[in-house]
Amino acid sequence: MPIIAGVNLPENKKIFIALTYIYGIGRSLALKILNQTHIDPQKKTKDLTPEETNRLKEIIEKNYKVEGELKRKVMMNIKRLKDIGCWRGLRHLKGLPVRGQRTRTNTRTVRGNVRKTVGSGRRPPPEPT
Repeated sequence: MPIIAGVNLPENKKIFIALTYIYGIGRSLALKILNQTHIDPQKKTKDLTPEETNRLKEIIEKNYKVEGELKRKVMMNIKRLKDIGCWRGLRHLKGLPVRGQRTRTNTRTVRGNVRKTVGSGRRPPPEPT
């Protein structure tokens, strides 16, 4: 099981799919990396030679921000938005959608699946005497 950027790549998948297990690498970037290293994208991960694995490691670590470094950069960008107090930063602070989505409905996942219904919390009507 080859380890690239601290991630164990699955052996029974094609290499261009296995590379997407690394945070920061999608399908298009995986194909671009494989073209640079002259590796067939349809090749299974277990069929890679140690030389090919080393070429992949070298190109990914040298040219691209992946895993911890990329996550750190994203967190620093969000922290900067919060510090300067811009609208997007305030939305991040409040835990609301940042990119202009509607909030009257359809934000359950962002708000933590809060279900506020009309009838909840009402007192029962008084009984007639």
